[in-house]
This record gives sequence, C-alpha cells and structure tokens, in this order.
Amino acid sequence: MTNVREAAFAVFDHFGVDRLFGNPGSTELPMLKGLPFPYVMGLNEAVVVGMADGYARASGRPALVNLHSAAGTGHSLGNLFTAWKNNAPVVVTAGQQARSILPFDPFLYAERPSEFPRPYVKFAIEPARAEDVPLALARAFAAALTPPMGPVFVSIPVDDWERTCDLPDLPVLTLCPVPSATGIESLAALLDQAENPALVLGTGVANAGGWACAVRLAEKCGAHVYAAPYAARETFPEDHPQFAGFLPAWRDRIREMLAPHDAILVFGASVFTYHVEGEGPHWPPHATLGALSDDPAHLSNLPGGIGVLGDVEDGLAQLAHRTNVRPFVGEPRTMAAPEAAMTSAHVLAQIAALRPEGAIIVEEAPTARGPMHDHLPILREGGFYTCASGGLGYGLPGAVGVAMAQADKVIAVLGDGGAMYTIQGLFTAWQEQLPVSFVVLNNGAYAALTSFSGEFGMNHVPGCDLAGLDFVSLARGMGLEALRVDSVDDLDAALEWSFAAGGPTLLDLRIA
Repeated sequence: MTNVREAAFAVFDHFGVDRLFGNPGSTELPMLKGLPFPYVMGLNEAVVVGMADGYARASGRPALVNLHSAAGTGHSLGNLFTAWKNNAPVVVTAGQQARSILPFDPFLYAERPSEFPRPYVKFAIEPARAEDVPLALARAFAAALTPPMGPVFVSIPVDDWERTCDLPDLPVLTLCPVPSATGIESLAALLDQAENPALVLGTGVANAGGWACAVRLAEKCGAHVYAAPYAARETFPEDHPQFAGFLPAWRDRIREMLAPHDAILVFGASVFTYHVEGEGPHWPPHATLGALSDDPAHLSNLPGGIGVLGDVEDGLAQLAHRTNVRPFVGEPRTMAAPEAAMTSAHVLAQIAALRPEGAIIVEEAPTARGPMHDHLPILREGGFYTCASGGLGYGLPGAVGVAMAQADKVIAVLGDGGAMYTIQGLFTAWQEQLPVSFVVLNNGAYAALTSFSGEFGMNHVPGCDLAGLDFVSLARGMGLEALRVDSVDDLDAALEWSFAAGGPTLLDLRIA
C-alpha cells in the first residue's frame, strides 16, 4: 500500500514526465508535496497550457499540467482548444474541493468538472473514489498518447492525495498502428499510374516523425509537394526543388493549384481544411485521390477517393519502398527578394538570412503568414510550430515550451495583437532564462481582421486599433532586455543582437 500522491508520482515517472506546468492554488497544494521534478510556473493558466503544448510537441513527451479548480480551468480553455487541434499530449489535472464538503457547494467547488473541458479533450474524469486516482491518471496518459494524440483532463479532490491506495499495473504501450498492406498497395497504384502526382503533407507528418520518409517518397516518385492548408508543423524542406508551396484554405484555389496533377495523395491532414465557403469539387475532378492518416476523423471526412488508416511515418516509408521510380519534372519554386523596408516581408527575409543554424521558428502572426511562406523557409525537421486552432494566445507561451524542450535558438514571430493575449509568458521565459527571441511585428492593429473584412463586403471593422502598445516597457517590466526598431537601417543589428543573446529578448518592430 502507498498513498495516492506517491502512486501518482509513480504513474508520472512511468510515462516520462519530467516537469509540471502550473499556477498553484489551495486545492492543488497537497499534490505539490515532495514533487520529484521541477515546477514551471505561468502567471496565467492560458500561458501554462500553451507552454505545455509547445513542450509536448517539441519534446515528444506528454506534458503534465496542474490548474486551479474550475476558475483555472476556465482561464486555460482557449489554449486547451488549441492543444486539441494541435494533437498535443497534454495531461491536465485540476484541483477540486474536499469530498466531505462537496454537497454544500463550497468555495472553489467545481461542479461537474469532467464536463467543463469537453468536447476538446479525449478523456475527462473525476474519479469516484480517492483510491481510483492513480488508475484514472494512467488511463488519461494512455489516451493522450494514443494517435491521434490530444489533451485529457482529471479532476482530483484536495483530500485524495493522502489516502491509501494500491499502485495500479501500468501498461507499456506500442502506439503506431501499421497501415494495412491492402491500403498501401491501393495508394501505390495511384502513384504508379499517375503521370504528374502531387503529395499534400499535413501536421500529422511531423507529429509522426515522417519528414525524412516524405522526402524519400517524393524524390522516388517525382511528385510535387504541397503543405496542407493551415499545417501547424513543418512538413517538407521548403528549399527542396520539389516543394511547390502552400495550399490555401479556399476550395476553388486548392483546385486551381492542384489542377496540373492527375493523382493527389494527402498525408496527415484533412481533405481539406477550409476558412470560407466554396463551391464545386474538393479537388480537380480529373485526378484520383488517396489519403493516409492516423486520425479516423480525417478519413471519415474524406469526400471520396481512397482512405487508409495507420501510422503516417510507416505509411510514407512503405510507399517509398513500394512505388516506382519516376524523375521529377518541374521548376523549383522561387520568390523575389522584398524591398528593403519595415514590412513583414523584409523582416522575415532578414530573419531567414540572419537566424542561427538550427533555429526553430514559432509563429503566431496571421497577417504575416503569407510573407512568411515566401521569405522565411523552414529547412529542418522540428523547425516550425504554430497554432492549428485559429485562436490567438498560443505563440508566445508555445515558444517558451518549445525552448524548454530543445537546445536550439527559438525565434517567436508574433503579431502585436496575439502577443498581448498571453504576454505574461515573458516572465516564465525570464525565470527559466530560455534562449528565445520574441520578435513582435507591431502594425498597431488586428490587421488580420481588417484584411479579411473584404470577404464580407466590409470596409471598416470596429475594435481593431492597437496603437499605443509599448512592448519594450512590457518586456522590461518582466525582466527581459528589449529594443524598439523603427528604421530598416537598424533592423539587422537588432536581429543579430537578439539572436546572439543567451537568454530571452524582445524586439518591438514597427512595421508598415
């Protein structure tokens, strides 16, 4: 026999947990007694979950989070939704009041806590008995790590931690279902019969570690390679001659870009993620379509074609072995250098030119996504992270979490609006002395909304003016060194200073 806390620590150790992300409250204090690994504090629960998401995706480990009852869970929900969309294995624990006073609606009581984060968790529970807490945690970890990965939630009453219990038997999980031979043969036949095939690669390729296998398959079958709409990770070397660009989230434009191809194979992505309404076929009607994913939802949404369920890396490897050799025919994608001015395009081009070798990009700057695709190519596996949900507030804490998981320099490319959602994450970056360059593209507005308003026939959007924000003062107030850059003449020196720093820095770049 042991107590619930020691049994929980054994569960955490079994699943490779090496730190706890949290913002502590009274209903969580007994969990922290004798904590066997570091505690990473965030000043806001959205920061906490964003950091955990970045850490989980960049480290390959599940990330453990502790939130303060219903209030803390509520603060976290925006980034919990993002963790769901990012397929991040984040295990959230939240405190609950003592069982003996739950019938009396006590202070800090979380009513029906397992319902609160749904539907954006894979598993949620408040165990009926204290002695069931370790088993509930084990089940939560297994659910979080089973593809498609995602966040889970366990509510734990404050008086459970000292209760006696047995240590549950813990599973050793093999979580990579191999695609069926029949499915692989069907996809290989599509490739072999095509004259001009295309591969469309989504976030699931990176989540499965399929970068190298994707390159092998593309080079063997001579396919053009596209990134799926809103891919939230790196998918393929963007300087590779076969990389053809990024599919937009518009149905008609996807058809236009894929029109030259007679076979389209989609890996680790939905077919397709859209942002606005569209009409007509989802892909060029003359082309055949195949898809492989470890996410059943991708296949249940498939609007025709052949769908294969299984591990994406394994499927890419099998196809690279099975498909016929075909030379690539096409011209490499090229982009003209932007004018030297304080624009997002020029700033991103200079980041690309000056970044340290192996630097990792974390991006949350919606209006700069197009210029980034053109001027800041991602060249390495594990080199890019962004938010799949469309909700702001992930990028800054996500970069902090990525920096905890990787030794390389992290460059966080942030819009001014998005940065303000979770600006408190700067404090954790300073506490941990992480090598993050926070680069704020400050255009003084929610420019993504003003630029998108034309889709709805609008020429004015209220509530989008952000003029007056002083990111240098905000950063210095949380311990960081920071610079404001107004002139293109000062840009390169500022970037070089930030990239050379051993700790966190912030650049407030005033762009047009």
